[in-house]
Amino acid sequence: MRTEDPMAVKLNKKAYEHAKRLIRDGKVVRDGRDDWSEAAPSAEEENTFLEKHGWDEFALWHLGIDEEKSEETKGRFSFPYGDFTKVRRGGVISGESRAAQNDHDDITKALKDLLNRIDEG
Repeated sequence: MRTEDPMAVKLNKKAYEHAKRLIRDGKVVRDGRDDWSEAAPSAEEENTFLEKHGWDEFALWHLGIDEEKSEETKGRFSFPYGDFTKVRRGGVISGESRAAQNDHDDITKALKDLLNRIDEG
């Protein structure tokens, strides 16, 4: 089994700013971690979003980016935090624990910040 190289995956700063803007604008679902498995976009929903909005918009919904992978592949992006319309609290919590387990410190820190912003709002 291949594991992610923690050095290859970096914080997608544009996505982080996008998430903060969405939270500030109230575009948040305050659900729990267990809700994320149902709320996370399916492969079909991802494909539909990509067809309508393209790779740049798709990237804004993922806090992790692996610049060593091809630009127009889903494998380049990781740590989704929303459903393409709103930030999902469950997605943020799920991503935070996964990022911490895999030593993605910048991403873990960003997700903790997003969770605090959601819970303060």
